[in-house]
Amino acid sequence: MTRTPTPAQRHAELEEKIARWNEAYHGQDNPEVSDAEYDNARLELVMLERRHPELKQKDGVSSQVGATPNPAFGKVKHRAPMLSLDNVFNEDEFAQFISRIGRFLGLDEAQTDGLKFVAEPKIDGLSISLTYENGTLTVATTRGDGTTGEDVTANVRTISTIPQTLPAPFPELLEIRGEIFMSRAEFLALNQQQEKRGEKPFANPRNAAAGSLRQLDASVTARRPLGLFAYGLGYNTGVTVTTHLEWLEQLKKWGFTVNPLSRAISHASDVPAYVESLAKERPDLDYDIDGIVFKIDVIDLQTRLGFVGRAPRWAIAWKFPAEQAITRLNDIEIQVGRTGALTPVAHLEPINVGGVIVSRATLHNEDEIRRLDVRPGDLVRIQRAGDVIPQVLGVVEDERPDRAEPFHFPDHCPVCHAHAERIGEEAVRRCSGGLTCPAQTVERLIHFVSRKAFDIDGLGERSIRSFYELGLVQRPGDIFRLHEHRERLQKLEGWGPQSVDKLLQAIDDRRTISLPRFIYALGIRRIGERNAQLLARHYQTFSTWHGAMLAAIETGSEERAALSAIMGIGPAIAEEVAAFFAEEHNRDALDDLTPSLTINEETGPVTDDEGSAPLSGQIMVFTGSLTTMSRAEAKAIAERLGAQVTDSVSRRTTLVVLGEKAGSKAQKAHELNIRTLNEAEWRTMAGLPEAS
Repeated sequence: MTRTPTPAQRHAELEEKIARWNEAYHGQDNPEVSDAEYDNARLELVMLERRHPELKQKDGVSSQVGATPNPAFGKVKHRAPMLSLDNVFNEDEFAQFISRIGRFLGLDEAQTDGLKFVAEPKIDGLSISLTYENGTLTVATTRGDGTTGEDVTANVRTISTIPQTLPAPFPELLEIRGEIFMSRAEFLALNQQQEKRGEKPFANPRNAAAGSLRQLDASVTARRPLGLFAYGLGYNTGVTVTTHLEWLEQLKKWGFTVNPLSRAISHASDVPAYVESLAKERPDLDYDIDGIVFKIDVIDLQTRLGFVGRAPRWAIAWKFPAEQAITRLNDIEIQVGRTGALTPVAHLEPINVGGVIVSRATLHNEDEIRRLDVRPGDLVRIQRAGDVIPQVLGVVEDERPDRAEPFHFPDHCPVCHAHAERIGEEAVRRCSGGLTCPAQTVERLIHFVSRKAFDIDGLGERSIRSFYELGLVQRPGDIFRLHEHRERLQKLEGWGPQSVDKLLQAIDDRRTISLPRFIYALGIRRIGERNAQLLARHYQTFSTWHGAMLAAIETGSEERAALSAIMGIGPAIAEEVAAFFAEEHNRDALDDLTPSLTINEETGPVTDDEGSAPLSGQIMVFTGSLTTMSRAEAKAIAERLGAQVTDSVSRRTTLVVLGEKAGSKAQKAHELNIRTLNEAEWRTMAGLPEAS
């Protein structure tokens, strides 16, 4: 009998899938799944983390934004992060969002309903940040990973609707955020031109806009019909608006286009009616929207609410339902990932759904296939919400005569033929071959050289697969010994002296790497980019981290406990890291790899600013009940000021804030001689006014 996965196992599965989907959508403009499937998976992840807070990782995918910038463009660090939005899909979920705001601010029901919002159509395009210095456009940057974006200034200068200079008055320095988009009519005309030239058409207006803006040749962008809706305020040195509506009016005065459908909402209870009215207008719009963004209007309240993870507490995106269609399921293919997961992929008869041709969908796992009872040859109902690959909803019941035999999920790996098993209550079946399985080995090597990891130019998926089959690269250290095979490489099809020299130089350029990238590159299960950064900031050097992880192999050890206590790690993640180091072949691979590298030290706490935060270096714990603010608000303030907030008191803790009925954590702080503050002292340290 198949067992339901534990929360930790399901969380790990969702983390792995969503991280891959994020990179495909944001980093490659080539989405792997539909908006609906992505949103459903992310919602499930968030709900899991709410029910089991110990599973939430500070650098996990629920806190991530976008993807690492493409190295082909220059990189620009945002002065203020470009974060993302959480989603709701119905009235009940929006009511929960409003309730969370009320609890955070300590408002009663009537006060919460009286909150004023601004509603803005959610444009399905590409986010952009425009920097103006003394009124002149100097830099244009994509969102990137939310912290660092791609420099697309030359391309943006070709878009006629974006002002190159601002009429006075204006602040000395100003970041304006907005969305680059392409109208539906212009999209159809562009695809007709693509087809006439024998080129591949774009999948949808969003992909067309993103692909047009992210051109290395700005003259290509100049020929593409792009527009901008401006809406956001980033870093600035003197904007004094008190409401978001005032800010939208200021944008108009500077010459920006603001979406004319943006509206003021006087009460939270009025929001559902606006959603219904705009949903009716949606089919007649000349640009794609996939929902509506609702923002608290008062800027002071936005500041108080701040951010949690990747998203503001003061804004939410209400997403529209997905579009649906019916098509034929031709085949089910099993693919093997780097962690050994066997993932079924449905190959569909290509069909146009809302202007997008779709031909594949993931079927998640064998339980989902069994639940849907899908078989090759079936007519299936699919849905999409803006991307290429849809979600399979089920079989069309009236069209099921003469069906194929039920699909039998393999119990052996289709690549290495090792036994494929389900561990405990995990939903995913995994190949037991480990690194002896070519699929896992190759996928791990591909991950190792990927953009968020070593980012080796010219060494992509195709080259890795080829080099593996030829026996040139079997484990990461082999990559840094490829210069020993220069002559053989030059004789390979598609390679020559110049391209081989370029590749070897690119490899040499990556012999020095930051500790967060190195940790991420190892492909440890459930260690994403930001979680790798969190580990790196905590341990600071490779030798310290390596030694601590070897000690953490032992369950119950002090180092395992210390690893588990890191905010965002917890016991489940610590177990995954320890399991990686417990494997002899992983330790051997590290010993083989690290002599070829220089791994830079990582210093400073996890913070959003330039490292000058007043609480930089503090590792804090809040315990007991606070009377002048909620615990969530206190933690958010501490993190904004550069502190690292953890859940438990340990020898690494530097400061404990004691509320009423502090309990055992106060006693432990006393025993460890850790500095403590009461709530009033904490407010003073944080630069907050005295409580009235």
